[in-house]
Amino acid sequence: MNLVNRVIEQPLKSLIGRNKVLLILGTRRVGKTVLINQLLQDYQWPVLVFNGEDFETQELLAKRTVAHYRKIMGEIKLLVLDEAQVIPDIGKILKLMIDSIPDLTILATGSSSFDLLNKAGEPLTGRKIQFHLYPFAQLELKSRETYIETVQHLEERLIYGYYPELFQMTSYKEKETYLYELVQSYLLKDILAFEGIRQSEKIVRLLRLLAFQVGSEVSYNELGTQLGISKNTVENYLDLLSKVFLIYRIPAYSTNQRKEVSKGSKWYFFDNGIRNAIINDFRMQVLRNDIGHLWENYLITERIKRNSYMQRNVQYYFWRNYNQQEIDLIELKDNRLSAYEFKYSPGKKLKVPAAFATAYPDASFECITKDNYLDWIN
Repeated sequence: MNLVNRVIEQPLKSLIGRNKVLLILGTRRVGKTVLINQLLQDYQWPVLVFNGEDFETQELLAKRTVAHYRKIMGEIKLLVLDEAQVIPDIGKILKLMIDSIPDLTILATGSSSFDLLNKAGEPLTGRKIQFHLYPFAQLELKSRETYIETVQHLEERLIYGYYPELFQMTSYKEKETYLYELVQSYLLKDILAFEGIRQSEKIVRLLRLLAFQVGSEVSYNELGTQLGISKNTVENYLDLLSKVFLIYRIPAYSTNQRKEVSKGSKWYFFDNGIRNAIINDFRMQVLRNDIGHLWENYLITERIKRNSYMQRNVQYYFWRNYNQQEIDLIELKDNRLSAYEFKYSPGKKLKVPAAFATAYPDASFECITKDNYLDWIN
């Protein structure tokens, strides 16, 4: 597949020259560097590019004075910092640069939000605009393939996911090897290098447990017991895993209605291929008993990508009561509730749970199947 135009490319182009720090966040290998190169192709003036993982770059930027930064930049108006989260005190550095050089735009990429958001967040209030780059979204591919081709690729994408380099590979074996390497050498690298992590095997085991529980409520106490660590440590590890963009949490929705579950959590993976690499299972649909969970993970993630790229401010929940009535996904936007149930295999028509319909009569309800999913995620 030739180069895919990323949705955030045009918004980024329009902001260059606005004296802002443009943060591009996402896991390693989702295409941040390729996106930067595309942006620079159309930029007509000199640009300075640094890699945050380079020690000379870190030393060069360590001297935090206005005079020093002005000397580095000279007449350059666009600075690119790749993997900026590695640079010590990056938030303070970016703030001083953007405040003291009026015509400067900074493009900073990061594969974790440890420093870029935690340490850059407060100093850069009002000076940064944040973008999240995901593995390919299906909506980014719709102009590159026909409807028939998209449908034909569905099962493969449920299994192998959407990391860009996979689309250059022709064999399943090659894709599996790539995903294994991606998990071991790149995606876990950021979190296992993070100070305070002493039990890397616990992190990997936690990810495996979550992978087997996709679409199910998670008990932090139960996970802690299985791993031999405390509930608080489990929650800390989950927070760290979300900050390297491997997983995300969907909480329970409740307005304190009688018998509603109000404190549950479900955890999903930002990519099906990563989930399957973690549990070492790339079997095709006919041999699996978890296709429903893959379908749910896939749909929710693609919906999150879509809404993020369309700049729709949506909150996500699941709903369940103690009578075991449940809904896979609730979207809350502009004080309106939209409820969705996901069904991969054809069967009887699903109806909205009676307790939910009674409690939230104004909420919409839709079942997402293979017949209508493209309209929902595009």
